[in-house]
Amino acid sequence: MEIRKYFEKSELIPAIIQDAVTNEVLMLAYMNEQSLSKTIETGYTWFWSRSRSELWNKGATSGNMQKVKKIIADCDLDTLLIKVEQSGPACHTGKQSCFFNEIGE
Repeated sequence: MEIRKYFEKSELIPAIIQDAVTNEVLMLAYMNEQSLSKTIETGYTWFWSRSRSELWNKGATSGNMQKVKKIIADCDLDTLLIKVEQSGPACHTGKQSCFFNEIGE
């Protein structure tokens, strides 16, 4: 699989992580070519940490792994939707999803 085409506009692309069963959006992270390759190779999510400038495997420390079920690119080939089987909470706060801070009413 040629993954370079997803990184023609930028060396980092957003990856929206969604529960494969419930369709709940769990988190958003960024991928580079290496993290996407490792994700495809291992079947578990790998991302690029913008703050630490290093690869990270989601759940390697916490045990809350994300088994990849499907990877879908958007129409512009610059954003990914990754459907996963999530074990444990996706958010580092302990919440199921990183999206829980409602703004306004």
